[in-house]
Amino acid sequence: MKITSSLLAHFLEDKRLRKNVRTLGRYLLLIAAVIAVFSVVFHFIMWGIEGQEHSWITGLYWTLTVMSTLGFGDITFTSDIGRLFTVVVLLSGIVLLLIVLPFAFIRHFYAPWLEEQIKRRAPREVPDGTSGHVILVRQDSVTPGLIERMELHDIPYFLVEPDPETAARMDEEGLSVVVGERDSHETYEALRVRDARLVLANDQDTTNTNIALTVREQSEEVPVAAVATDPDSVDILELSGASHVLPLTQRLGEQLAIRLDVGPPGPHVIGSLGDLAVAEVPVHDSRLAGRTLDDLGLRERWGLNIVGVWEHARLEPARADTRLSERSVPVVVGPSDGIEGLARSLGPTAKEVEPVLIIGGGKVGRAAAGVLQNRGVPVHMVERKEELRDRIGDLADRLYIGDAANRTLLEEAGIGTVPSVLLTTNDDAMNVYLAAYCRRLRDDLHIVSRITHQRNIPSIRRAGADFVLSYATLGIESVWALIRGRPTMILGEGVELHRVSVPDWLEGRTLSESRIASRSGLTVVGIQGEDGTIEPARASTRLRVETELLTIGSEEQLMAFMEAGEEAAVPA
Repeated sequence: MKITSSLLAHFLEDKRLRKNVRTLGRYLLLIAAVIAVFSVVFHFIMWGIEGQEHSWITGLYWTLTVMSTLGFGDITFTSDIGRLFTVVVLLSGIVLLLIVLPFAFIRHFYAPWLEEQIKRRAPREVPDGTSGHVILVRQDSVTPGLIERMELHDIPYFLVEPDPETAARMDEEGLSVVVGERDSHETYEALRVRDARLVLANDQDTTNTNIALTVREQSEEVPVAAVATDPDSVDILELSGASHVLPLTQRLGEQLAIRLDVGPPGPHVIGSLGDLAVAEVPVHDSRLAGRTLDDLGLRERWGLNIVGVWEHARLEPARADTRLSERSVPVVVGPSDGIEGLARSLGPTAKEVEPVLIIGGGKVGRAAAGVLQNRGVPVHMVERKEELRDRIGDLADRLYIGDAANRTLLEEAGIGTVPSVLLTTNDDAMNVYLAAYCRRLRDDLHIVSRITHQRNIPSIRRAGADFVLSYATLGIESVWALIRGRPTMILGEGVELHRVSVPDWLEGRTLSESRIASRSGLTVVGIQGEDGTIEPARASTRLRVETELLTIGSEEQLMAFMEAGEEAAVPA
């Protein structure tokens, strides 16, 4: 009864289904007409040729048994004409009843009904009592990694999807989704936006403006983070009510630019942890090349801890016997005055700042060029499209229009003399190709590259890139910092800063006894106390459950640590 009422209600509401049912009804009328004609012909042949007399019910009965291929055999023709007619009825039944009718029923009635039932299964609102959740306006390259983190930390989230069928499929895949228009007041009311932790408006700039205004109609307090594709949209999004505007494309260029090996040797600060600074120290053209980490004595001289060494776009663990090469980039954590002391020890050089070669004059390349220009670093840029010349303008000291795969053009742009090259095209295959090409031309070249799809990161590492950063990783780190209410720190691809509460099974143990690095691969860079102060991590530091560990590592390494038990901390 429930199914019947559901069918009837759906029939009354859906115009497309009503049209399909009318089409199916016309086909059934055609079948009924064919059955009636065959029943009449049956009587004429039986009475006029066979000399048998049967009722009209018998004629209908015979027609249906033959057309449906049941063929009981209790009523048969004996003449050739009668048997030929039987064959015609039989073949007609096979086509009309056994082939066309099932497909017509499925196509015009059952499939649309089933599709609608699937759509109806997609949630239209969040469960009662939901709070502290994150609303993701759409699914993009950033959301999968962001969802993984939120699930790991038990933070509820909901994706907004206008298409019910797509939403139903996402729901079956285990994603938290709500059907609704992205700029609709009713959608955010169903999402309980007033109780949300954050709204991420990650659609087009124009749509994000509408979303920010719509959310602000319901709540002035809920944070709204809006992604800005065009830097010119930042002000408009802020005026529309966005609490945080994320010009990710612009930031990607800036992050890549600060990773370039330019100027005199010395540490480049990339972030901070309370009173501690995090810096990278390019070894190229400095007195650090060829020395082991133990020889440097950074902890004894300036209180700095080396937490890892970038080698071929991978952050390798810091070991005392690790020998630094020209392409090594150690990552150090320590007080700001210690970073300054290290910079002074390396000393400024009198040599002139050499230019950087940027391949790709799109938004990322222009953003990087702007950062370098502000630092007084000359920029040579190669761009394939002539129409971008005006947009690049004065950002490049020298602009070369043409294909970067042309060796003559690259040599004119300075590939043989520049210390660093930045690859910013939005084609991963081209960036991989150019990384391999540039590495073959010069083994001592410092190569920094953007990447779009994270699946191509191993390829560009093998091609010879020294540092890689993707749009997705930058977006994940930026939004995650807003969700957790902490400053953003971009370390690099596959490496993240994690804050982890000290578990019970580490209570009272020293950091060296915990063997966190050997057990999970995480590197502890600092320890945050109850008062919020952060102290450098030392082997003798005794761990307390009321403190937090500041660690560097991958998501997999974090999961390995969180899944460990007390036996993992027992020294072998």
